[in-house]
Amino acid sequence: MQLTTVRPAGPHAEAKLRIAAAVDDARDEILDLSHRIHANPEPAFEEQKAAAWVAEAISRRGYVVQHPAGRLETAVRGILTGSRQSGGSRVAVLAEYDALPGIGHACGHNTMAASGVGAAIGLAAVADELAGQVVFLGTPAEERGSGKQCMLDDGLFDGIDAALLFHPSDLTQIEARLLASEDVDVVFLGRASHAASEPWEGRNALDALVMLFNAVGLWRQQLRPDARVHGIILEGGSAANIIPDRGVARFMVRAADQDYFETLLPRFRELCEAAALATGCTVELEFSGRSDTMRHNRVLGACYLANLEPYGIREDPPTPNMGSSDMGNVSQALPTIHPSLAICDPGVPGHSTEFREAARSPRADEVTLIAATVAAQVGYEVLADPDLVRRAWREFQEADE
Repeated sequence: MQLTTVRPAGPHAEAKLRIAAAVDDARDEILDLSHRIHANPEPAFEEQKAAAWVAEAISRRGYVVQHPAGRLETAVRGILTGSRQSGGSRVAVLAEYDALPGIGHACGHNTMAASGVGAAIGLAAVADELAGQVVFLGTPAEERGSGKQCMLDDGLFDGIDAALLFHPSDLTQIEARLLASEDVDVVFLGRASHAASEPWEGRNALDALVMLFNAVGLWRQQLRPDARVHGIILEGGSAANIIPDRGVARFMVRAADQDYFETLLPRFRELCEAAALATGCTVELEFSGRSDTMRHNRVLGACYLANLEPYGIREDPPTPNMGSSDMGNVSQALPTIHPSLAICDPGVPGHSTEFREAARSPRADEVTLIAATVAAQVGYEVLADPDLVRRAWREFQEADE
């Protein structure tokens, strides 16, 4: 699709057409970035190449770039100030670029990085018409570690009036519904001994892990349907004839209701302590990477949908399937949307090899360009229309009352 053949939604249709033209002109650069990131997957906190590539791309468009930004070595912030007048709003265009260990870009973050850069390019083309600032934020470690929460704590979201980020999916949904989530690293410490000649001298850390997984399996009967607890074993011993003195697992605890979620974490701790007590081991827990539920801003969501529809993309019916994202943390701090756009047929699961291949397909390329254009067009409205910003903030603040 040539983006300039589509008449954008009003208001500001002529300016939005110039945004589309800028994205069209840069399509080779945007898609090359998506494909390079896809071909060079980097896990959470290790996105050195991707962060450098997005920083270089926005720097060429006049953004004043910080890289690294805040405490995270692979975080990026770029600021472009409109020249029309002083003051104005601030809109953030976000990009993710971390991959999944072992399976690469099976969540399609390469498209999210490229579309964020594309949106930054589109807004740079009309910056002389606008007041306020465009803030590009390259956000590491969505898959593990909640990089956006680190960036929130570092003040990198301060003063922003709207945060925009698309996510690839098998369905198109404007409103994101997210599970609250926290990572838990569990370490059981026991005592090694010979598994045949003196097993009674040992304290088996692997037994503690097995008991914990069994306890979690039994616990699931009492969990609400929209809660999830799942984990993997990272260390379980080195040889069959040695009773393991160390066992390590990583779990994720999730729930759709924030208050209910808070009750699950102490219960999980009790299960770990019970497994340690039963096996004579000790246990160490590290909770990290917290993600909150999503606070979808309907004002911004309606604006996004209105700008998306001219490109022939329609919303799919709601789905009960939910994942987690630290975009939820952002949504608790300021007006935020996190729409999903389909890059493949319904039923292709995320975090699969099939979805990884879809993330570099011609369909994903087209969606990446459309997502860039629509995010920039929504960003233009945020900067050009103070009333839109007031309504978005009013909705956000009324949710707290």
